[in-house]
Amino acid sequence: MLLSVCHIQAQNNLAALLPLPNHIQQGEGLFRLSENEKMVISSGTLSFIANELQNIWHQRFDMELPIGTEGRIKLLLNSEIPDYEQYRLSITPNEITIEGKTAAGILYGIYTLDQVLLGDVINTGNKKIQSLFIEDSPAYAHRALMLDPARHFLPVNDVKHYIRQMARYKFNVLQLHLSDDQGWRIEIKSHPKLTEVGAFRTPQGGNNGPDNGFYTQEQIKDLVEYAANLNVEIIPEIDIPGHTAAILTAYPELRCDIHKDSIFKLGKTDNVMLSAANPQVYKLLDDVIREMSLLFPSKKIHLGGDESAIKKNWAKSPENLQLMKEHGYTNPDQLMNIFFGKVLTSTKRYGLHTILWCELDNIYYPASKYLFDYPQDVTLVTWRNALTPKCIELTRKSNNTLILAPGEYAYLDYPQYKNDFPEFHNWGMPITTLQKTFSFDPTYKLEADKRKQIIGIMGTLWGEAIKDINRATYMTFPRGLALAEAGWNKNPGTNWKDFKRRMLPNLYNLIQRGVSIRVPFEVFGKNEN
Repeated sequence: MLLSVCHIQAQNNLAALLPLPNHIQQGEGLFRLSENEKMVISSGTLSFIANELQNIWHQRFDMELPIGTEGRIKLLLNSEIPDYEQYRLSITPNEITIEGKTAAGILYGIYTLDQVLLGDVINTGNKKIQSLFIEDSPAYAHRALMLDPARHFLPVNDVKHYIRQMARYKFNVLQLHLSDDQGWRIEIKSHPKLTEVGAFRTPQGGNNGPDNGFYTQEQIKDLVEYAANLNVEIIPEIDIPGHTAAILTAYPELRCDIHKDSIFKLGKTDNVMLSAANPQVYKLLDDVIREMSLLFPSKKIHLGGDESAIKKNWAKSPENLQLMKEHGYTNPDQLMNIFFGKVLTSTKRYGLHTILWCELDNIYYPASKYLFDYPQDVTLVTWRNALTPKCIELTRKSNNTLILAPGEYAYLDYPQYKNDFPEFHNWGMPITTLQKTFSFDPTYKLEADKRKQIIGIMGTLWGEAIKDINRATYMTFPRGLALAEAGWNKNPGTNWKDFKRRMLPNLYNLIQRGVSIRVPFEVFGKNEN
């Protein structure tokens, strides 16, 4: 059924453009393919991208597209184009030119050309391309998805599969949640027990067997290089001081003194927190940060900072209460200033920019202030349902940059429809439909000067119920397509009917590429919501 609907609807060169480009001008006439088309590239640095276009050419036309010194298909670097990811796609009866300031822009131009061919099925089938001019650049510099291999480990090739799909829709950041209560997933040579002990656990959540594994440093380097070719920056996340059962199982001496001999029951106890008063904690974290700074060229690191059970750990711990007294603190939340003050000394020492989850003084609306005094040079990520407007207000005053990942729109682990995955809703996950995600407007209807601290968006796929890569892509697509539109297009979420039309051929294309997706049957029938 999906195939037939796509064939009916995808009949012109704009029918599959997603995210929608910001400037489109239809031309006159057709580019007619010859049997000996050649491609010209302006620099050897474009060889990977040229190969991407060759693969597209072969898929759409069943023809080769060799590189030559002359040709009608041109990939050109142009230093006069102002923005890093901006591109120009020009199709005339005489030639096809894709220009970009960088290889990233040209890559995006190629993926847009592929969508032109995908949508205009009749002309493509007859080896013709309608004349067209597109000039395009993103609304936000940071357009991210997050994978959580800490909860359920995902092998390297599965992560690569995910990266390849997200890159086609112009996402440029993958945040990898590499540590949590359920596992530590990256090799740290100075502290081998993090993986010898912390990467192995008993069954949990949506998986019937043990979920074990970690990435070696060589695998991380390979993954980073693979992603960079597709203009995807990998940002690692190590969640501290809470969500640390894997660390504390490997190194129990780092627990708060009142929990030195306690037993962890995942999801059922609150005794999982690094001590703010233990110098060994900061030595281990400094070593971790140092080694990770050598693996991830992005020079950014996410250090969590969320859901820390402060009142059940630091507030009852003699060593941490003594630390409070020494600093004249009256609220144990204030110890976060000391904890992250010391950790950020390490990130700065190794040239890293720190990102943290934005926590407020209440986990529900209303909230009035930050949980603690975030340093101004930290980027915050808003995530709790309904609290994004308050985070926007606070970051505007504190001058922290902000990434938007509001749970009510961007939590991809939430069910997409009633009676759909995941199989368990043990924390009351709401249903987040495709249309709900599409309605996400990162501007929150604010004037530009009141949201200038917002640098991007992120869709988060927490891994408690993500047992493998097929489930990961199923939960991501099609909602990830709506998030791609929100991060790229300068006027998102305004034409639901048009988005559905453009989405359909892309769903078919994902299926053709062997990607597990959820077909959103409800948006094309009487049950639409």
